[in-house]
Amino acid sequence: MANIHSQIKRIQRSERERLENRKYTSRIKTYLRRLEERVAAGDDSGAEADHRELVSTIDKAVKRGALHANNGSRKKARAARVRRAGS
Repeated sequence: MANIHSQIKRIQRSERERLENRKYTSRIKTYLRRLEERVAAGDDSGAEADHRELVSTIDKAVKRGALHANNGSRKKARAARVRRAGS
């Protein structure tokens, strides 16, 4: 454990930021899983709503810095492919 005051604060801040980033990445995984399940079940309206929510969450995560922009684009492209497969 650090014994320098500024380093202790930095460790605490890093932990808070890590948990904030995990909220975004966890939500993205959840919405992608739901989208895949709805597409497999043939629920078009539910899949469309989940796709919209997923893209919005990815954009927020990129804006916030929880995801790199290229990673966000890749996830949105994957979601679009999943969504098109169900149409």
